[in-house]
Amino acid sequence: MAELEGLEFGKSDFVLLDEVTMEQFMENLKLRFEKGRIYTYIGEVVVSVNPYREMEIYGKDAIDAYRGRELYENPPHLYAVSDAAYKAMKRRAKDTCIVISGESGAGKTEASKYIMQYIAAITNPGQRAEVESVKNVLLKSNCVLEAFGNAKTNRNDNSSRFGKYMDINFNFNGDPTGGHINNYLLEKSRVVQQQEGERNFHSFYQLLRGGCEETLESLHLENDAALYTYTREGAATAVSSSDDRKLWDATSNNDRTSHKAVMSALEVIGFSKEEITSIYQILAAILLLGNVEFGSEGESVQILGQDTVNHISELTATDPDSVAKGLLFRTVATGGGEVIEKGHTEKDACFGRDAFAKALYERLFGWIVSRINSIIEVKNYNPVLHGKNTVIGVLDIYGFEIFDNNSFEQFCINYCNEKLQQLFIELILQQEQEEYQREGITWQHIDYFNNQIIVDLVEQQHKGILSILDEACLTVGKVTDTVCLDSMDTKLAQHPHYTSRKLSPTDKTMDFKKHFRIRHYAGDVTYSVEGFLDKNKDLLFQDFKRLMYNSSNPVLKEMWPDGQLSITEVTKRPLTAATLFKNSIVALVDKLACKEPYYVRCIKPNEMKSPVLFDDARCQHQVAYLGLLENVMVRRAGFAYRQQYPRFLQRYKMTCEYTWPNHLMATDREAVEAIITQHGFQGDVAYGQTKLFVRTPRTLFTLEQERNTLVPILVLFLQKVWRGALARLRCRRMRAIYTIMGCYKRYKVKAHFWEVERRFVSVRTMPDYGKSVEWPAPPAALAQFHSITTMLHRRWWARQIVKNIPPSDMLEVRAKVAALTSLSGERKDWGVGRAWERDYLSSVRDCPHTSAAFIRVSKELKNKDGYGQVVFSAFCRKMNRFNKSTDRALLVTDKFVYKLEPKKQYKVLKRFPLDSVSELSKPRRFLQTCCQPSVKCLFCFSQFTGLSVTSGADQMVALHTSSQDDVLLCLQQGELCPNQDRVGELVGTLVDHFMRTGGSCSGRLRGESTFRESLQLVIVPPSAEVAPAGADEAAPDDGEGGPAGRSAARAPGRRVVDAARRRVAQDAAVALETVSRKPDVALIRMHVENGIRKSLFPVKVCRSALQLHMRGKPKKVTVETKPGQNVADFKKSKDGFILLVPEK
Repeated sequence: MAELEGLEFGKSDFVLLDEVTMEQFMENLKLRFEKGRIYTYIGEVVVSVNPYREMEIYGKDAIDAYRGRELYENPPHLYAVSDAAYKAMKRRAKDTCIVISGESGAGKTEASKYIMQYIAAITNPGQRAEVESVKNVLLKSNCVLEAFGNAKTNRNDNSSRFGKYMDINFNFNGDPTGGHINNYLLEKSRVVQQQEGERNFHSFYQLLRGGCEETLESLHLENDAALYTYTREGAATAVSSSDDRKLWDATSNNDRTSHKAVMSALEVIGFSKEEITSIYQILAAILLLGNVEFGSEGESVQILGQDTVNHISELTATDPDSVAKGLLFRTVATGGGEVIEKGHTEKDACFGRDAFAKALYERLFGWIVSRINSIIEVKNYNPVLHGKNTVIGVLDIYGFEIFDNNSFEQFCINYCNEKLQQLFIELILQQEQEEYQREGITWQHIDYFNNQIIVDLVEQQHKGILSILDEACLTVGKVTDTVCLDSMDTKLAQHPHYTSRKLSPTDKTMDFKKHFRIRHYAGDVTYSVEGFLDKNKDLLFQDFKRLMYNSSNPVLKEMWPDGQLSITEVTKRPLTAATLFKNSIVALVDKLACKEPYYVRCIKPNEMKSPVLFDDARCQHQVAYLGLLENVMVRRAGFAYRQQYPRFLQRYKMTCEYTWPNHLMATDREAVEAIITQHGFQGDVAYGQTKLFVRTPRTLFTLEQERNTLVPILVLFLQKVWRGALARLRCRRMRAIYTIMGCYKRYKVKAHFWEVERRFVSVRTMPDYGKSVEWPAPPAALAQFHSITTMLHRRWWARQIVKNIPPSDMLEVRAKVAALTSLSGERKDWGVGRAWERDYLSSVRDCPHTSAAFIRVSKELKNKDGYGQVVFSAFCRKMNRFNKSTDRALLVTDKFVYKLEPKKQYKVLKRFPLDSVSELSKPRRFLQTCCQPSVKCLFCFSQFTGLSVTSGADQMVALHTSSQDDVLLCLQQGELCPNQDRVGELVGTLVDHFMRTGGSCSGRLRGESTFRESLQLVIVPPSAEVAPAGADEAAPDDGEGGPAGRSAARAPGRRVVDAARRRVAQDAAVALETVSRKPDVALIRMHVENGIRKSLFPVKVCRSALQLHMRGKPKKVTVETKPGQNVADFKKSKDGFILLVPEK
């Protein structure tokens, strides 16, 4: 706690001093500075002394220690006053502000950054992305504004050369939702001229020393600030000793680091790459403007060095001739409306150049601030939806300045400090004492210096210095700074706080016709009147405004909206710089006055920037003009907290049994007295006419603690009652909902049935049997029913289509269905749209010259081998075992596959049995449970184990055998259609044959296999003979536990068990395509994946190379297109073969 801090550190609150004297005040301040305690309270005001070193009193641990604590619970700190402002804003929904004041170099900018960091750290505990984004922009904006608005002065290495007031908006949860930044009086004269030992704005040096070589080259700059007139003074800050050299190196490194930080901050804030590029192009253009020199030839003025002008025009996206014209001439409108061009003198050209450079930088800085505001502004805010929008304002503005040469800027800055001091006096000293008198509180009046007389000296209408300056600027004719000074001497001669050399001839510290002096609250300041009128006029030729507005760079165009007016349209004289500044400061003071203020008073301990030196005289002067001693007196005699009786009662009535929930006393004041009496705080309060005054924060803190203890209990009680009410309401609603849902679901089910009946009532008479009828969307309860009914309809529809197919066409339909399922859509063209001839070698249309000979040979083979029918026949190109390709004829029957020699009257070269029986030494695993050990399983296997085709349009086929001596061939087209694809027909006929026969030999099955039967398992004893065709397929179950038991119990013989009877026709899905010969009959695609893909004759479609074995060796066959190739042929390759096909 603050008062428990060790006595060796002095008093943590100046209110606790034994005697309120300047000596004791300074002694306590110095002791705490020497002990590393840079913060001290005056009640709720924080006095901060710049330590000029890094302090280990910030960071996450310190933030956690101060979060939610009262002021006096921890040692004095910036975090404590930040938390107090945040709590006041959140608890009482009242706008607050933190005013940071002090002279230049006292640490105001650093204090504002720590305050912003603390507020960002304690808000948004839920880590909401949009709030985090706002916080990041608010924090990063400090880095950007420091780079473009701060500079090194003789009194401060990071002096704010502009005033900044930031409003942070919070929602009802206390999370930041946006903000707004106001900037005041940027010291733009620093762009073109600095005092000895000072620098230009940081941004110039960061660009020159931190920009990469490529960037500087694109901006026509070099990595040396001494090469540019506007930065030469800052680059030449004495490097006469080794210490100075080290300091210069450290500054350069800091500029490089800062440049990277600024670039990163600009990206985080939301500046686009084009906008960032435009910012640095403008900086480069300003630097190059400073290097533009003028020379006179007679009466004309010329620019020396056109290259610089060309670079400026490139950087500003303007015409070089227009830039040169703007620098050398001025467009003037005469009284008669005539427009003439007036050439500049060399002096006027230099003045215009510098004015242009200053205006460019000022507009750039203003645009950056407005761009940040557009990003962080509160968007889509609705008080009804989002609650009250509260604000915490943070004011970081230039401190009081006394330089060797004080000009117009210092005059405005010191006037601003006078206004802020006046606000402090009104809020802390004057209003407080007036309130005590108004409320009837016993009070001893405390005298204090009221600086209203100085404020009036500057801003009073018709008599103040600002009015005299404006009057001089508006006077027609040659009015100089000296004439203006004479006017001030005349009008202000009797003012006690104004003097000049003319009014005080014996004061040799001032010069005649040059200086005047104002006795400010912070001390006497002598101002040089030179340049006052020019700076107040802030003259900029309209030609430059129009030049920038006509730039093709959208950022520059946006900065100069007033450039769209022509010279004849510009008639209104703009307000002077002093008037604009006065208006903005008055608005700022009004904005601060309507908020609850918290103060941070910064003190600069010495002029040497030393962490150990404490200049008593310097510090005493600051304590005096800041009014800190008077503040202590008012605080000791006053009260820390005051509140109206109704609001106090509303907040703390639950802490007293006589006031909760509602009191029965005559007035709210009596109820408040009851609360105070119950807690025993009678000696620490005073009762006013309308308010209760509490002297120490401890009393208020005790009440807050008790309230915080009771609030959860009350909340739980209210939650219990409200939850019960909600539960009962929810129960009634749920019952009603379920009743409505039940009725509605029944209605939806019935409605679905009605709709299905309506749509499908005449389906039997439709040409397509309802295929085109769209099924209604089913309710969720009927999802399974819907899938079953749609499947039943598809089966019925397929059955109707199949019934209409002639028996003569069923063989072709089956083959096409088998081909479609085997190829799985991987082969695009497989002949589905044409009629399949099957036996092409006997077709007179396809083989008119050889069909007769083939018919004769096929009859002979049929009589000899006894096959039933020809499955497929065609010419082909075959690779033999000697890796040579020859023309052959392929004949596939239901028993054998023949290789024929067409050139020798279809001589049979080789015959392959299409079916063979292979014996397995072990039963199948899925039959082990039902087979006796003495029973062997015989499967019907084909000697051909499958076939492979490619996914292309070639006619290559590889027939795989169990002996790994595969057959590779390429089907050839006949004369019927040269471009027919016969691969699909071969695949379909073979697969359909194996499906119908189950891989068994012809005649082994009883009767003709139906389309739904696919595989039969023959189980016979080892000594039994195969029964002839017509034997029983199955026998009734005898109760012996399966087929094995039945085979043991019954007489020996063949027992045929249908182990996998396929329901192929019932699983029909949809129509494939229209059969070419019968367009009105749809070809049914049967779902036979379980019957074909798992059948004894698999088909593989290869997308790249085709794999096979020849004489046990693996081969790979690829397909290539060869120009000039007439017919497809094979060619040997390194690892197999290549099929050369003609180019289409």
